[in-house]
Amino acid sequence: MPTSAWACISVKTHVHADVDMAHIPERYTFPPLSHVLTSSPTTPHSELRTPHFPLSCYVHVPFCVHRCGYCNFTLVARREDLIPRYLDAVERELATHGEPSAVETLFFGGGTPTHLPPAALERLCQSALRQFPLLPGYEWSVEANPADLDTERIAVLREQGVTRVSLGVQSFSAEKLSLLERDHRADDIRRAVDLLRPWVKSLAIDLIFGAPGETLADWESDLRQALTLEPDHVSTYGLTFERGTTFWGRKLRGELRVAEESDERAMYETAIDTLTAAGFEHYEVSNFARPGHRCRHNECYWDGREYFAIGPGAARYVAGRREINHRSTTTYIERVLGGRSPVADGETLSPVDRAREAFVFGMRRLRGVHLPEFAERYGVDPRRLFAAQLAKYVQLGMFVQQGDWVRLTRPGLLVSDAIWPDFLA
Repeated sequence: MPTSAWACISVKTHVHADVDMAHIPERYTFPPLSHVLTSSPTTPHSELRTPHFPLSCYVHVPFCVHRCGYCNFTLVARREDLIPRYLDAVERELATHGEPSAVETLFFGGGTPTHLPPAALERLCQSALRQFPLLPGYEWSVEANPADLDTERIAVLREQGVTRVSLGVQSFSAEKLSLLERDHRADDIRRAVDLLRPWVKSLAIDLIFGAPGETLADWESDLRQALTLEPDHVSTYGLTFERGTTFWGRKLRGELRVAEESDERAMYETAIDTLTAAGFEHYEVSNFARPGHRCRHNECYWDGREYFAIGPGAARYVAGRREINHRSTTTYIERVLGGRSPVADGETLSPVDRAREAFVFGMRRLRGVHLPEFAERYGVDPRRLFAAQLAKYVQLGMFVQQGDWVRLTRPGLLVSDAIWPDFLA
């Protein structure tokens, strides 16, 4: 996959990039972080970081009870036997980072982090905190499946200091949830919210639209029911059929029908109108937040900042270099516990490629890109690098340029995925 492809991926999706594997060391360590000497979250901010080191960390937890038909993330289903060795491997990988490095955001994604038994979840939390202690005012997100959450797991999350939980709601319709092969129902969602609301600072939910056979009225019902939960953050994603998933095979066999583009656009616009009318800020293509509840960790990606990453399939960006760990959970475990690097692929971005990628990520945010600030930060003037593309999409009405800012218009939002290849070539 070309360098620029990194910019096309969802923040949860980990992909491989073409690279000369001879340049990846077998025994991989990060440079020592001598500016960090304590694991205390209360250590003064000035003693815990320097500006050039990442202030965010992603930890991938690959376990699920079942792989849903549309899912192409790195995970293993019904392999709870691997959990102890996975934890051993994560702790070994964490140790390669040298001295602790305090972070502002920590994100546990998956898979399903809350599929871990309570004791294993607590161990993972404590291991991550030892290496990546949290700075004052931190955000710590954990993805959760409504069916997994119980009082024991909730107690672990609360006691360890988690501040944000992202629930994989997807829908409230039993028929749609069955089609998506989800193991929860609307009552599980409401029960999970009741358990979380008394203590969690920020409650986020994910919703999927464009399922086969779904109507606009069905989607409007999901949005209405989501708002009754009073979430702080909502992410909406159109269903995709990825090669290698069971949905892909079912589509090829004619068992599932892809939603019409016009229907998907209507659903997306309905989400925008419904959520913004309810007081949410539409701050990124797929994301909506109440004031003060943006996902700060994901903003690290969209802002082009660097970040650590741990676990199978986890992708990091440190010291100008992107690397991704092996997607196979068993290979990841075997390599790390065998004293070898978990890294499968990597690349160091050229200044121009870094600018191209950063521009695309920046344009996913509704505020757009401030052109002079971008030029100063990346040493590349987007008005020159993208002169033809900017003129083209402004003329087509997909972009609007107001002073020093350029951003997507409503029509541009609807087709943005088709625009970005022009900026990454």
